[in-house]
Amino acid sequence: MEKSMAEMQQEVDRYISQFKEGYFSPLSMMARMSEEVGELAREVNHQFGEKPKKADEADNSIEMELGDILFITICFANSLGIDLAEAHNKVMHKFSTRDADRWTKINTD
Repeated sequence: MEKSMAEMQQEVDRYISQFKEGYFSPLSMMARMSEEVGELAREVNHQFGEKPKKADEADNSIEMELGDILFITICFANSLGIDLAEAHNKVMHKFSTRDADRWTKINTD
């Protein structure tokens, strides 16, 4: 089932809201995000780099690590009252204007 960003933000908020602790502080979430990005880097290195997994190492996947990063990103945004769809729109506008001629476009003619 495909979900909108607003639906994902609401789903995460419902999940977090059931706990007394609520959202972590911004600094804690930044640390958590850094941990998750490190875990993604490890998975990418195992799959595409020169460092194979040890035999006793847990099976993780790039998909799951990206999911973890998405979850903590949504938590971070929710805790600060940021609408991620609006943030995405602003970033895409920035890229389409500031970087409009930065890359070689594919000729579609």
